[in-house]
Amino acid sequence: MLFSSLLFLFRFLPLVLIAYYIVPKSYRNLILLVFSLAFYAWGEPIYIFLMLASILVSYTGGSLIDHFKQKGKIKKAKVTLMISAIISISFLAFFKYADFVIGIVNSITDLGIDMLKLELPIGISFYTFQTLSYMIDVYRGEATVQKNPISFGAYVTMFPQLIAGPIVQYKTIDNQLRERKETVEQFEEGINRFMIGLGKKVLIANNIGILWSTIQSMNYAEIPILTAWIGIIAYSFQIYFDFSAYSDMAIGLGHMFGFRFLENFNYPYMSKSITEFWRRWHISLSTWFREYIYIPLGGNRVKKWRHIFNIMVVWLLTGFWHGASLNFVLWGVYYGILLLLEKFIFGKYIEKLPNIFRHIYCMFFVVLGWNLFAFDNLGIGLEFMKSLFHMTGKGILNGETIYLLCNNMILIILCIIGSTRLPQRIGKWIYTKLENKRIIQTLIKNIFYIDIFILSVAWLVDVSFNPFLYFRF
Repeated sequence: MLFSSLLFLFRFLPLVLIAYYIVPKSYRNLILLVFSLAFYAWGEPIYIFLMLASILVSYTGGSLIDHFKQKGKIKKAKVTLMISAIISISFLAFFKYADFVIGIVNSITDLGIDMLKLELPIGISFYTFQTLSYMIDVYRGEATVQKNPISFGAYVTMFPQLIAGPIVQYKTIDNQLRERKETVEQFEEGINRFMIGLGKKVLIANNIGILWSTIQSMNYAEIPILTAWIGIIAYSFQIYFDFSAYSDMAIGLGHMFGFRFLENFNYPYMSKSITEFWRRWHISLSTWFREYIYIPLGGNRVKKWRHIFNIMVVWLLTGFWHGASLNFVLWGVYYGILLLLEKFIFGKYIEKLPNIFRHIYCMFFVVLGWNLFAFDNLGIGLEFMKSLFHMTGKGILNGETIYLLCNNMILIILCIIGSTRLPQRIGKWIYTKLENKRIIQTLIKNIFYIDIFILSVAWLVDVSFNPFLYFRF
């Protein structure tokens, strides 16, 4: 079930909100758990048992870890953490990477093992990382063990961020699960944030995605340079507006239920270095790898060669987390190498350049990175890459290029503006100017959000193209 679907907007969400607010506060986590399981079962009923198994393993593991720590048996607590983590990771590894491993074995041997061809459980990469963070934080003493299985189940399955994040670390909402205060102001804030996400997804990401799909379906050997660049830039905007929109909607939904999730995006396309980009893009994933992989490996408090090793391990795992495909592994290695080059070789020179050149440098390599990310088949991705650099010999542009530009220029401009702080600043400026005219201020704000909703619903009624790119991870 998609957030940007009529089923969710007009049936599921109103129903869960009504149920949530008519029951006593002590039952609200139960309502979230029940509806979250129903939300997940709507798309993949069979895999709900896998999720319940993951919840059972991590809940039991966390309880035992806390028990052994209270008894001063740290070694037993550590062993319990390791066993629980291995079981949780094995669930993810089996469903996500089994065919990848079989393919490698078949390529280097004559065994000819049949592929399992398992459907990837939706959201398994996200909720596995959440359960791991819970057990690790309990072991470290950074989070209090959750003794209520209903509350813990609600944390793992919480439908606002279950499918595509953000990855919510248990310690950041520990107190909110136990005691939170829902307010009208926070509910309003949640609706507004959800509407922004819905508009970004339906009106921008989906439409720029159609442009990318059009170019992606072409014969790459026949397209000129500018057409190829329009295509990969369109994909860059699609994946940003698609994923950040989901995060906006997840954060907004969290507000509606009294939760405050941490931000997952901070205008990454305004970055002036690759390092800065990864501080702004998918913040929850970067934070998870930093806290649970990079720092335990020693971070930057080690010798230079070990520091380099730590960075490459993190980025190899980051790429592999996104999918069981060589293109994702190479995408992770690509960013690991870029970050190392910035850190140890030319980063200090880039910092001396004017901001515009730093920004161009950053976005050039980010867009090239999306070329690796977009194609599961490396051969096809390489063919598209050739068209980006005139290796097909088809010139700079043709009539089709001009047609695509003319038809999509306004959309591309909206994408550029929408990926900056400009809309936010304009909104704040208007809001400040009308500070003494509260009625007009409220009217304009409400008209703005209502218009987004009406336009989004109208688009959803007429068009079937409505994917969420990060669902496959």
